[in-house]
Amino acid sequence: MTSETSLSEKHALVTGGGTGIGLAIARALAQRGAQVTITGRRQEVLDEVADDGLWGAAMDVRDESSVETVIAEAIAARGPIQICVPNAGVAEGRALHKTKLDFWRNMMATNLDGAFLTIRACLPGMRQTDWGRVIAVSSIAGLRGLPGGAAYAASKHGLIGLIRSLSEDYMGQPYTFNALCPGYVDTPIVDRNEVAIAERTGMTTKEARQVMVDANRHKRLLDADEVAAAALWLVGPGSQSINGQCIQISGGQTV
Repeated sequence: MTSETSLSEKHALVTGGGTGIGLAIARALAQRGAQVTITGRRQEVLDEVADDGLWGAAMDVRDESSVETVIAEAIAARGPIQICVPNAGVAEGRALHKTKLDFWRNMMATNLDGAFLTIRACLPGMRQTDWGRVIAVSSIAGLRGLPGGAAYAASKHGLIGLIRSLSEDYMGQPYTFNALCPGYVDTPIVDRNEVAIAERTGMTTKEARQVMVDANRHKRLLDADEVAAAALWLVGPGSQSINGQCIQISGGQTV
């Protein structure tokens, strides 16, 4: 590691950091020297993965008080958050005529409100420094319609709107706001979705998994480390002009 790429003076926050994409990003940042606060709803999950450079703190992104309290404690312990990664999310499909309001509201509260609350809590400290990166984990579904996933796609479209607007608000300042838009990634979410798809359609779980594989242009599931590599690029040298972008990670042109 060179001093140019070291993040040793930086404090990062990754929501949903105990598993999947969030954990991959958190570990990649820690390997570069950052002190990384990872959050999730289950402290035991965070404790299982916490190691050098990773600090676990239970937080519910849907709860304003929880977000404000936990992030304030993290800042007090490790300094201003200069790398904010709102990653926590739920991914579940449901036909709109079968979508109850509670399902819709939970999707928005987690995927969109949670990102808003997280970024809002991190910005005051970040703005007192001379460098900052906000990297939201959206989805290819944030850029196009998703069959059977209206609520999910709407939440991810909203997240991209938030990021694009913030990039305009802070244009010319040393803070950038970008969104990662992966296709289907080999994580526990895909495992859960293959069961849900099979139950909903009558497919086997193998057939349901293949549907997700085929949705990626290169016909394979992504590895979480591929998404983490994109996040590292956005915090690395030369990234200062990458701002307000939706970076597709899906094996080919999709939008």
